[in-house]
Amino acid sequence: MLPQANCALPEGFRLEPYRIERKLSHGGFSIVYLARDRNGTEVAIKEYLPGSLALRAEGELRPRVPADKQAVFRYGLKCFFEEGRALAVLSHPNVVRVLNFLRANDTVYLVMAFEHGRTLHEYARQRHGRLDERFLRLSFVRLLNGLREVHARKLLHLDIKPSNIMLRPDGTPVLLDFGAARQTLSATQPLLKPMYTPGFAAPEQFADLGALGPWTDIYGVGACLYACIVGKPPPRADHRLEKDDYQPLAVGDAHARYSLQLRALVDWCLRLDPLARPQSVHALQKALRYEGGEGGEAADASLAGRLAALMNPTPGRGE
Repeated sequence: MLPQANCALPEGFRLEPYRIERKLSHGGFSIVYLARDRNGTEVAIKEYLPGSLALRAEGELRPRVPADKQAVFRYGLKCFFEEGRALAVLSHPNVVRVLNFLRANDTVYLVMAFEHGRTLHEYARQRHGRLDERFLRLSFVRLLNGLREVHARKLLHLDIKPSNIMLRPDGTPVLLDFGAARQTLSATQPLLKPMYTPGFAAPEQFADLGALGPWTDIYGVGACLYACIVGKPPPRADHRLEKDDYQPLAVGDAHARYSLQLRALVDWCLRLDPLARPQSVHALQKALRYEGGEGGEAADASLAGRLAALMNPTPGRGE
């Protein structure tokens, strides 16, 4: 069943103690709003509203859920709420901060810090795909600091893609929009349309290739790096399982402006076999630092200024 077009809450709607300013994005699983609290501070509010299960028409506040979908809707709501509660205890500069979660209108809302900046997807498009290797290494080493903290708390992201990586004005990368609740709902309810992002989802998210784990998120990281280098996502993992037409970046010189070590690292992350990929974020960070000359954790403190310089070069000078 194709997702239905759910109507967003109206501008100015009070979701105490917040006031909806406008809709930011609308997907098959949720709607995200820009809102303000009583002090005028901007926040992002994510509303659980899967189009495959519920419908909210113009002028309505509560979604209408058919009787035969009530149980699945409530299960997804529970997953969404529990994910928000788990993320609320996580505080890291490279992971979006969950500030609050609340129930209203027969659904659940996650309140998050509103991040200013550009997504990696937007930045790459503005640069016409010409991203400096130093920028990629510095950005992803810092981003992986946040992902490592996520994994340390026994959590997974499961929807890592360029549009879910925000670059703050100072260059700091931030992980947005976790997809674990969507993955859980899709995996346990086979009649639902899968909520994966083609090209960025790992093969084990489509098929029973073993347990999900850090290696699943590492596939997404590799797919992001691939997209930054090639200008488009890698072939879909579910298609690759049927016929693997992936062309390794380390073979040939089509992308020789990037080091062989970086291209081989991307190929490593994108192995179909989960056990053939890096098994931990630490292993991937170590490989990313290798060519870039990063010395370890102590070196990370200096990255913010270098990233800002790379993102905002002095007028008249190249990268």
